[in-house]
Amino acid sequence: MVQKILHSYRVSFSGLSRETWLLSIVVLINRCGYMAVPFMSMYMTQSLHRSISDAGLIITLFGVGSVLGAVAGGYLTDVWGFRPVQIVSLIVSGIFFVLFSLVSNFTGLCILIVFLSFFVEAFKPANNTAIAFYAAPENLTRSYALNRLAMNIGFGFGTSTGGILAAINYHLLFWVDGVVYIVAGLLIIILLPAGIKTIDKPLTTLKPDDRGGSPWKDPFFVRFLIMVSMYMICFVLLFRLAPVYWKEEMHLDESMIGILLGTNGLIIALCEMVMIQNLANRWPDSHYIIAGTVFCGLAFLALIVPGVLPVIPAAAAVVLFTTGEMLALPYISTLVVSRATEFNRGKYSAAYSVSQAVAQIIGPAAGGFIAARYGYDTLWMALVLLSLCCAFGFRILFSVKIRIS
Repeated sequence: MVQKILHSYRVSFSGLSRETWLLSIVVLINRCGYMAVPFMSMYMTQSLHRSISDAGLIITLFGVGSVLGAVAGGYLTDVWGFRPVQIVSLIVSGIFFVLFSLVSNFTGLCILIVFLSFFVEAFKPANNTAIAFYAAPENLTRSYALNRLAMNIGFGFGTSTGGILAAINYHLLFWVDGVVYIVAGLLIIILLPAGIKTIDKPLTTLKPDDRGGSPWKDPFFVRFLIMVSMYMICFVLLFRLAPVYWKEEMHLDESMIGILLGTNGLIIALCEMVMIQNLANRWPDSHYIIAGTVFCGLAFLALIVPGVLPVIPAAAAVVLFTTGEMLALPYISTLVVSRATEFNRGKYSAAYSVSQAVAQIIGPAAGGFIAARYGYDTLWMALVLLSLCCAFGFRILFSVKIRIS
């Protein structure tokens, strides 16, 4: 039995390119410092003593900057290549994280968070394009899974450490985050080859048909992004407002909240690659995306189970949500890149990032309003319904695509 499990792990991690592994190492290091954003709402409410609505506004403005950064990052990736965009976005993001810890004026924070999120989000289209460039077609989903594995190991370490640092001093979160972002940018310069671009010819020398179409003129893809935005609203709120709920309503301390969030990364590190390897070619990718959104709804349902120790529903929500995340996100990323061509991967990745950023705008603002006015239980039930609507929408979308094709 043990030998069979070990063999599954060996098969799951074999055959991936050297550059894919190096890029994942950089992402791992970067995400080890990713501790400020998950604790942003708690920093606003616990350290700066702002209201939950103000915390929601800050996270919403983070989403505004993210939309702008995603669009700019995707465009610049197709023009300049993914390597320089990744380097600049990481280093500048690190500088802004440090600056954020030095500002206490709320208006100043609102302005600064837009610039911070712009550069944080500009990294994502470039990173998604880099993964597709380095991966063989048959290893594309596993390459994205490896990148997510690195992200989540780092996220697990970062959030667990972040909980400890938050208990000491919230400002340490931003200093550590900033330094690690800068180090990650320098590592891309050192570890990954110089001069690699996503295309061999300048865009100006290509005919319009060769450049690939705009993702916004792809009707299926636009409808797909709407469903992704619905799913990502749920995703954002679990990691942005649930920690505040655990602190204020369930009276869990920052260290326990950090452990709960870190459990997400630990489960993904242990299970996702093997799961994807074993699920390969058993069912269409669309089935896993739909199942992932259903598990998301079950996670929010777990938060309103009455009469148990607070840590139990919190842990159940994390486990259920993580299961849904492992089922949905790798296949969503694969569909995004597979839909694009070599010449417009940056734009398609940017459109995907925009859908995530839109969720960061809508989710925290609406979620904070509902929680403040109607209570957290109402918010969680609304997210259960949204998750189920999302699953139904994906099912209709994929069934229509199958009939057309």
